[in-house]
Formats: sequence, structure tokens, C-alpha cells
Amino acid sequence: MPNLKDIKSRISSVQNTKKITKAMKMVAAAKVKKAESTVKAARPFAEELMSMFRKMLTAAGEYSIVGLKVPRALDNYPELLKEREIKSEGLLVITSNKGLAGAYNANIVKAALKRIKENAEMGIHTVIYPVGQKAVSAFKHRTGDFELKQGYISIANNPTATGANIIAEDIAEDFVSGNIDRIDIITTRFNNMMSYSVQSWEILPVKVEKAEAHELDAVMEFEPSVHAVLQQLVPMYISNSIYQALLEANASELAARMTAMSAASNNAEEMINTLTIDYNKARQAAITQELVEIVSGAQGVQG
Repeated sequence: MPNLKDIKSRISSVQNTKKITKAMKMVAAAKVKKAESTVKAARPFAEELMSMFRKMLTAAGEYSIVGLKVPRALDNYPELLKEREIKSEGLLVITSNKGLAGAYNANIVKAALKRIKENAEMGIHTVIYPVGQKAVSAFKHRTGDFELKQGYISIANNPTATGANIIAEDIAEDFVSGNIDRIDIITTRFNNMMSYSVQSWEILPVKVEKAEAHELDAVMEFEPSVHAVLQQLVPMYISNSIYQALLEANASELAARMTAMSAASNNAEEMINTLTIDYNKARQAAITQELVEIVSGAQGVQG
């Protein structure tokens, strides 16, 4: 049995760990409330944008790049809507910058690795766009049939529309240039404080089911032109999809960290209780041993 000093030292160590995990739980709990409100407030806009996009594409009918000015790849909406044979696929893998969130990051990386393996079996080359330090680290130290692009670190901590637009411009450039034939997002959808789900979202080419006839407005006119409207709408749709994925991931990560730190605090409390019992037993055994030695000594003197 460990001596009293060792047990007492371990109890002190676990108590310090408990203070840290409890503080991290409280910080995550405070942040996740705000993140939950943000992600839930953003969903109606994303849904309405999708609905409007479907109506616009249906009403626009045929469209082409003829007469279209494209200062950047993200403005080349006809190409962003075009499907082609899949020879290479890009994966925008969204993780966090920090750990201590249970299996959150591991589940996302696992889903990405599974997709890489499936693509390799079909002869499809995979390009990884890592978001978050954990994604960068996970793929930087792995080898396989994939190419690792420069990571987006700061965006993972602070999801913004500007950050989403930067990512959108980068992936649109690779898609329009023909380097990549399809780009998906691997992210998590925030369900509630206790759960999230790892999901894959199609981002490029933009796939939107056309609206039914009864969903269309009686009259829909485009000013100044169809090109001008779609050239604004398609980039907005892509950037907003990425922004929504970032928000969902941020809320999921904070919820996962809060749950993990809560479990760690509970485990630390149980360990402290167990060690305290061991300490009391060891202390009682030491006292008993001293009494036995005193009695034995006294008997020896009397004898």
C-alpha cells in the first residue's frame, strides 16, 4: 500500500486537476449558450436563401458565361454550377484549434479518413482543406492518397462571414481552374447541448433542386440582368453555406468540451473520494501498527 505522503500528494494533484476541468467546463458553458443562439439564429436565413436560390435558378432558365465579366473565380457562377466527371475531390475538414473536447476532433478526422479511403478505391484523388489546428496536425503527420492544402487556423476560433468568404474564394479558384472536380465540407451539426452529428455537405458544384411550378412567384424579373443577380446570389450562397458550417462546428465543439470537462470533473471527484478512503485506511493501519509496537515494547519491558 502506498505511504501516506504519496496518497496525500496524489489527492492534492487530482484536486488541482478538478479545479482546472471545472473552470474549463464553466467557460465552455458560458460560450456555448452564445454559440447556440448564433447558430439557431443563422439557420432561418440559410433556409430562406436556399428557397430563394431555387426559385431564381428555375426562373432564370438557361444561363451561360457569354458576356459575363468574372474578376474572380467566385463570380464565375455558370462554372460553379457545372457538374463534371469526378477525378479529384476537395474536402473542407472543420475541426477546432484546441483539444480536451472528448472525441469531437477524432470523429471528424475519422470521417475524413474514411472518405479518403473510399476515394482512393475509386481512383479519385483527395485534396484536404483543413480548418482548425487539430485538422492541420492530424493530416500533416499522416501519409496517404491525399494532398494537404494550407490550413485556416484563426477562422476555427472565430467564425465570421469574412472568413467564410476567404475560404469560398480559395476553393472556387481551385474548382473553376479544373484542379478539383467536387468539393464537400466535413463538419458537425449542432443538435443540442449533449449531442452533435458529423455530416458531409456538398458545396461545389452548387447543387440545388429547381423549384416546382407552384412555388414560383407569378412574375419574377431580374434587374439589371439575370447575370448580375446570379453573380451575386451564387457566391452568397456558397459563402453562407461555409459560414453556417463554421457556426455549427463551433457550437458543437463547445458543447463537446463542456460535456467532456463535466465528465472529467465528476471522475476527479470520484477519484478524490477513493483516494481519501485509501488515505484513511493507510492512516488507521499506521496508527494500529504504532499501538502494536508500543504494546509489544511495554510487554517486553515487563517481561
